[in-house]
Amino acid sequence: MFVILLRFSDNKGRAGDFMQGHKDWITRGMDEDVFLVVGNLQPGLGGAIVAHNTTEVELEARVNSDPFVMENVVKAEILHITPSMADPRLGFLLD
Repeated sequence: MFVILLRFSDNKGRAGDFMQGHKDWITRGMDEDVFLVVGNLQPGLGGAIVAHNTTEVELEARVNSDPFVMENVVKAEILHITPSMADPRLGFLLD
């Protein structure tokens, strides 16, 4: 399981220029069963994604293809988490 932090950079002002591509990138991640949760970092610091069903190498390539990352609107940090316990509803993350 992974947590991706997408923190705004000094180029934040250009987010509107790449928003549609970023939204399309998120939709692909959801449609391909890689992204589980997508949301905003508060207050207005960027975004965060919980991902699974991928390798770290594959995820790095996916993250690097995000227009926000490519255009330096955000800086990405990928945290690799090995869950050892989970609520039964999230048991699939333990596999």
